[in-house]
Amino acid sequence: MFIAILGVIVLVVGIVLKRSPEPAGRFSGTATVVGLVIVAVGLLLSIFKVIDPGKVGVQTLFGKVQDNVLESGLHIINPLVDITTFDIQTQTYTMSAVNNEGQKEGDDAIRVLSSDGLEVTIDLSVLYKVNPEKAPYIMQNIGETYIDKIVRPVARTAIRDNAVNYTAVDLYSTKRQEFQDKINRTITTSFSKRGLELQQILVRNITLPASVRASIESKINAEQDAQKMQFVLQKERQEAERKRVEAQGIADYQKILSTGLSDKQLQYEAIKAQKEIALSPNAKVIIIGGKGNPIMLSDK
Repeated sequence: MFIAILGVIVLVVGIVLKRSPEPAGRFSGTATVVGLVIVAVGLLLSIFKVIDPGKVGVQTLFGKVQDNVLESGLHIINPLVDITTFDIQTQTYTMSAVNNEGQKEGDDAIRVLSSDGLEVTIDLSVLYKVNPEKAPYIMQNIGETYIDKIVRPVARTAIRDNAVNYTAVDLYSTKRQEFQDKINRTITTSFSKRGLELQQILVRNITLPASVRASIESKINAEQDAQKMQFVLQKERQEAERKRVEAQGIADYQKILSTGLSDKQLQYEAIKAQKEIALSPNAKVIIIGGKGNPIMLSDK
């Protein structure tokens, strides 16, 4: 459109030169032709508009937003229309305590108060996209700065409003997923009213006060010690049971001996003992008497 306006200016200059005396009047024809060419080129360029993939175009004519949306591709439009493009791909807005990790410089983490009055620091990422059909609504009612006007404040408010229902320890441990689900529902409802679609909420990190972290670590260490002691006690019980069984076996054996053994049993036990003596490195000669009593001769 700027080119067409420039052509009009050149055309006006040509008309003015035409009414001027010589020698300026000699250039009026050239200026007029150049002006007409520039106007024609400008109009041709203005009626063609290419919308890039992943974007949509919103038309504004004399300050009024048009309802029809231009999808990606080549379009022929009114040269007087202004086109504003909106990104409809998934976008990520991160608020983090790590410097330059998010969209804002410095520490941009969300600090909230838990139900037990402790300050908890939360790093959050919001994955969202613009609803293509709602792009004219966003242009008309919010503008191109919808990230600062909607995404950021809605997400931070949802975090604070839901965090007050949980203790610091619950946020950090057992209720973390429940907390994230509630935030998701809250932001989804708010975004949908304003032409945005929430894709996902990521609670990336939850930082507790130093005193709470120390208390949790102490509790974890105590639980680990208790588990270790349970293991030791279980092992001792098993050892005690083993010894009891062993003692019972010895007692049963002694009971059998006290009741007396038959001659064959005694002979069997004697043979076993003699075999063990024969295998001993200290025994050299074994003489068995007539009554079966062995006599061992050693070189020592």
